[in-house]
Amino acid sequence: MSEKIVLLVEDNPDDEALAMRALRRIPFVGQVAIARDGVEALDYLFANGSHAGRDLTQMPALMLLDLKLPKLNGLEVLQRLRANPSTQFLPVVILTTSKEEQDLTSSYRLGCNSYICKPVDFVEFTETIEQIVRYWLCLNETPRG
Repeated sequence: MSEKIVLLVEDNPDDEALAMRALRRIPFVGQVAIARDGVEALDYLFANGSHAGRDLTQMPALMLLDLKLPKLNGLEVLQRLRANPSTQFLPVVILTTSKEEQDLTSSYRLGCNSYICKPVDFVEFTETIEQIVRYWLCLNETPRG
């Protein structure tokens, strides 16, 4: 299996560090791109701003998206990427602390592929990341945009 890119969109440094620790353990994850706010996530995806000139043929195979982000929240990011043909089929897993029914409903209405509440326990968090990535990168089939 070829190595794939995962885009982690997370503003909490502790959660980022835990996710990175889990992602490094997965052999088929080739690269992890990190965006720490909604604007940076869109800049990465569309090669704008600080990511201008990025090779757009190298798109993430999976996005792990927090909802509570600075600049643009996760729902706004999701809405914009679903509106663009080049990212409309990108698997997006919402990984959040929010258990609000409105966030859950809005996420699915805007086209997320999965909604997962972040476990508080370190071991559970790590296992959750590994399970998410293994499913979306190994088992799931995604159409090309």
